[in-house]
Amino acid sequence: METIRISGVPELACDLVGDGPPVVFLHGIGGNRTNWTRQLLALEDEFSTMAWDARGYGDSADVAGERRFSHFADDLARLLDQQNIEKAHLVGLSMGARILLTFFPLHAERVATLTLCDCFYGFNAMSDEKRSDFMALREKPLREGKTFADLAPALVESWVSPDCPPEIAAELYDSIVMLRVEPYLKTLMATTVFDAYAAMEEINVPVQLIFGEHDRLSPPSIGEEMVDLITDARLEVLEGAGHLSNLERPAQFNDTLRSFLAPRATLARYRERL
Repeated sequence: METIRISGVPELACDLVGDGPPVVFLHGIGGNRTNWTRQLLALEDEFSTMAWDARGYGDSADVAGERRFSHFADDLARLLDQQNIEKAHLVGLSMGARILLTFFPLHAERVATLTLCDCFYGFNAMSDEKRSDFMALREKPLREGKTFADLAPALVESWVSPDCPPEIAAELYDSIVMLRVEPYLKTLMATTVFDAYAAMEEINVPVQLIFGEHDRLSPPSIGEEMVDLITDARLEVLEGAGHLSNLERPAQFNDTLRSFLAPRATLARYRERL
């Protein structure tokens, strides 16, 4: 697997492997590009697969100032440009899906398909109790001086299913302790004003929704709502998975993704080189 640098401000890190129609993976608010390794390697036989560290995450740089999801969307357009991609299959989990729901209205012509995983279409889609719990578990402790090592056990417990394998829980823990406080808090605040309800009705490309059966943050009922709002969407609920369905049930996740992408592979393409 090759790690490349996407130049510009900020500079971004991105893993790349495989050869074929391009598929780009976007991680969640508590993750980084390594969360997608199982998917990149599983699909490399048919696709060019790549996963970034979003700005302020992993090995990618950050910039000062407030954070908006349109900033992430601009970064994704820059990645596609520098990789000479005309249209891509785009896969996002949680925060990654929010980035894609922001990206699509701005750059619909660059999207072959969307796969939206374990996500919500707006902060108001969560119940009042879940919104309150979401912020209390994350923002308040960090502003009081807690570290991500302090927060990690509770965050992991809130994300995984009751039968999560210990090695997956440990992997999630490691992702969380790598987070940087300032970029995380900026992204968290951007999440509280995120609203893509209207945008979903404008999506005119094939969409695969993937939710974990035991996802308490974004339960499958949200996926059922999204199916009704998006013209060409289908929903797969992965048994035994929590919020990080690609990590807890990688085989089922990869099978679902391949079944969706394979008949639509040619929709994604690189630009012709002159």
